[in-house]
Amino acid sequence: MAILLPSQMTARGGFKIPAFPHTTMPDFLTAALYKFVELPDFAELRAPLLACCEAHGVKGTLLLASEGINGTIAGKAEGIHAVLAYLRSDARLTSLEHKEAHAAQMPFYRMKVRLKREIVTLGVPDVHPALMAGEYVKPQDWNQLLDDPALVLVDTRNDYEVSIGTFEGAINPATHSFSELPGWVDQQMAEGGKLAPVDGKKPKVAMFCTGGIRCEKSTALLRSKGFEEVYHLEGGILKYLETMPQAQSRWQGECFVFDERVSVGHGLAQGDFTLCRSCRDPLSAEDRQSPLYELGVSCAHCHANTTEAQKQGYRERQRQVELAEAAQRSHIGTRQPSSD
Repeated sequence: MAILLPSQMTARGGFKIPAFPHTTMPDFLTAALYKFVELPDFAELRAPLLACCEAHGVKGTLLLASEGINGTIAGKAEGIHAVLAYLRSDARLTSLEHKEAHAAQMPFYRMKVRLKREIVTLGVPDVHPALMAGEYVKPQDWNQLLDDPALVLVDTRNDYEVSIGTFEGAINPATHSFSELPGWVDQQMAEGGKLAPVDGKKPKVAMFCTGGIRCEKSTALLRSKGFEEVYHLEGGILKYLETMPQAQSRWQGECFVFDERVSVGHGLAQGDFTLCRSCRDPLSAEDRQSPLYELGVSCAHCHANTTEAQKQGYRERQRQVELAEAAQRSHIGTRQPSSD
């Protein structure tokens, strides 16, 4: 699951939650939510939803499309609960689930409700996850599915995410954005590809992503292409890491997340990766030992791709970030990659 405000939206469209000093008690509740559901009247939902959020002091971004809703909001707990109750008062959103986190300061600067063609961009018409998604597999049943030797296991995330951790035996499509996945699927369905039919029968496929949203849509894509045995990990990698004891886990490495933790491990403990603020690739402790690494400015992956003038701009941005942190304020220049 899949997880992103000019000030708080990432360069690739994702949401972020800035880090705040641990010495301050959290005063704000954030809620990340999504649901694929047929909403043909989604444009008419925008104004009353925005009014509800503003009336309760809630900020963030919510995306509405004919295929459902997706976004992250923050505010006082009572305000967040009021907005969630309002959303669930629509019979189509009664089962809407959300994930909560806390922040010491308001992580968003305004409230936006945006109308979109898709709540997560795949770029393929007539793929309807609410009607066509694959079969959910609970985290506690995932290992048993992986034991099937005929299974084709596909990581639907982007290459920079896969690079720091994935499930044993998973195929990495090496995409840079989610919208590249359909092309990879078509390529792999050709003779000799990982998704090519065997003796005239399409293979059994399981897919997974960070929080669930991308694998719901990717399994719907496969169903639209005639695959019958298609499965996806319910709640995504995050739910698996939260649920499964490490001793029984098939997960290898860490899981990239779209907030200031950068990565998490089993039990959702914060991982060892940080983020390059120039190219936004995750960096290991070893990466940060490179002579080309400069906090907030460059890393070995991107040092050669930016000019000295750009690096000077990044140094000034980093100086402003550090000043904001010292004053216990968030800084609008801090950005994360998105889940697209």
